[in-house]
Amino acid sequence: MHSVLQAAATVPMSIPSPSWSGFDIPLPWGSLRVHAYALCILAGIIVGLWLTSARWKRRGAPEGSLWDIAIWAIPFGIIGGRLYHVFSSPDAYFGPGFNGTGDLSLIPQIQRGGLGIWGAVVLGAVGAWIGCRRSGVKLTAFLDAAAPGLLLAQAIGRWGNWFNQELFGAPTTLPWGLQIDPANANFPAGMPADTLFHPTFLYEFIWNLIGVALLLLLDRRFGFRRSRLFWLYAMYYTVGRVWIEALRIDDAEQISLFGITTRLNVWTSIFVFIASLVIFLVLTRLGRPVPDTPYLPGREPKDAPAEEGRSVTSVTSHDVDASVSDGDSRGNLPNNQSDPGHVDEPQDAAGKVGPGATSTPASPTTATAVRKTPGSSPETGRTT
Repeated sequence: MHSVLQAAATVPMSIPSPSWSGFDIPLPWGSLRVHAYALCILAGIIVGLWLTSARWKRRGAPEGSLWDIAIWAIPFGIIGGRLYHVFSSPDAYFGPGFNGTGDLSLIPQIQRGGLGIWGAVVLGAVGAWIGCRRSGVKLTAFLDAAAPGLLLAQAIGRWGNWFNQELFGAPTTLPWGLQIDPANANFPAGMPADTLFHPTFLYEFIWNLIGVALLLLLDRRFGFRRSRLFWLYAMYYTVGRVWIEALRIDDAEQISLFGITTRLNVWTSIFVFIASLVIFLVLTRLGRPVPDTPYLPGREPKDAPAEEGRSVTSVTSHDVDASVSDGDSRGNLPNNQSDPGHVDEPQDAAGKVGPGATSTPASPTTATAVRKTPGSSPETGRTT
């Protein structure tokens, strides 16, 4: 027991920040710097696409359509995420109060960090819509399939903040406090070098992983359609983002509403949550779409199994029932319902008239069977 306590005492009571943030690839004209932040974003995209691909295939979507959508959604999402970050944290790019002392050349330097999720979602959805239209599938169906994968991609991408030593929270004495290099430009001025900070990247990583599991379980239980799973994702993420964002101490645009001044991302999360809740409730009242298909109207494949199933059901349930139910009124059928081209032959079946035999009335069941026999007469239900 004593040795266990000694071992526990040697465990560092904090989370160190990495000293490694990327590597260089030598080129004939110099070198290419590959940042760990970019690798985390790329890893998140790959894993998110993997999960989305599996779910999209189970929805019956056309093969290859995911990649047709992704080539539009991913670039649009990265551009939108960067633009939202620049808008929500403008000082480094335009100077405090937009006084022109910032550095506009930093805007395209995504490798330094800075992607706003809401800009990525909004502009990424525009790109996804373009890809969906070109592939002949519904955007709403794709959003439902992609929601868990999107949250998983966000979870993995958050580790890029750890490598960049950025977007951490306020000082803390908790044993999982995050160490930040005092020489790093993001270290708050005036604080002791041994100050620990809330690891907000880790909080969001755990929150998002729980959300992925929750969305998958809810979708399996209820089978959400019409983008309702996507709006559930938006509600879940914003609840966590409000309290995580409130912990951060990095520079951000402050907005005053209803007598409360807080970060722009906090207000954005609140409004997105309210809008998502309203949309989810409205879509719930509309009910489930019929037919439930990922295809746009008029873009369904001609040999789709669902279409074949509807055709078979129509023949077996309608035509057969009609032939059974009209046994009492068969004598009123027109002559063109018989088979005039068939050569009639004498039959020995019960209920038929032969030489020296008497006629017996045929039951409806017998009449139905006889009617199905080629060469039978529609007027008597018997072979002549």
